[in-house]
Amino acid sequence: MTLQKPDIGAMILHHTADSRVLDFDFGSWGKIEIPLPSLHLFGLDFSPTKHVVYMMFAALLVFLTVWYGGRQIARRHEEGKAPHGFGAAVEAIVLFIRNDVVLANIGHGGERFAPLILTQFFFILYCNLLGLLPWGATPTGNLAVTGALALLSFLVIEVSGMIALGPKGYLKTIVMVPPGVSGAGAVAMALIMTPVELIGKIVKPFALCLRLFANMTAGHFVILALLGLIFIFGNLFIAFGAVAFVLFMMGLELLVAFLQAYIFALLTSVFIGLMQHEH
Repeated sequence: MTLQKPDIGAMILHHTADSRVLDFDFGSWGKIEIPLPSLHLFGLDFSPTKHVVYMMFAALLVFLTVWYGGRQIARRHEEGKAPHGFGAAVEAIVLFIRNDVVLANIGHGGERFAPLILTQFFFILYCNLLGLLPWGATPTGNLAVTGALALLSFLVIEVSGMIALGPKGYLKTIVMVPPGVSGAGAVAMALIMTPVELIGKIVKPFALCLRLFANMTAGHFVILALLGLIFIFGNLFIAFGAVAFVLFMMGLELLVAFLQAYIFALLTSVFIGLMQHEH
């Protein structure tokens, strides 16, 4: 009796795609599947999916992290002592993102955007890390999730820029005429540069969306493909090599989870700063 080789492509898609079921595979002990409820309102489908559940879990972890870390710091301050342990780690991350990412790139008035950037950083970080856990899922490996995060950043960039620059100043970020150019030259430059500036405004959130999605999805594809080599070849030496590479990739994915959260926060801060101080 020959064992049928698993469909590696189907396995990869199953573990990276979204679904309406929470499944927990315990190998020879069995498998548990929890179907998610169906919800329709006003003719629209609002049914939760696996990625939605893990996004809610990530949001809860963000709240618990900040709340518990803040309580620890406040307690230590009441005792006249410096923060330590978990509270000190949270404080160090918050101060780094606030001072070296937000304020350093936005400049004057950047403290108003610190809560948003910090929330995005922690939320993206937890979404990335949840995909590395057993039976976990990576919501940031879903283009709709990264697109929504990028859209939020885009709205903040443009609306805050319009408020800071005023209608006339904001219009200059779209209809761009170089200083000292007038007459027919100004009209020609406006016709040439206006589409370029509009495309630039769209490319910024698109880059945020695609970079995060591609990096988080690619890592899982590589890990699952390496594991699939064990079943394809059925060779002991290949199995040892595949496991070694998978462990290396898992360590790299852990680094990428932190790095992509940092890059998203950094680029959002840079784009806000460019718009806030367009002059």
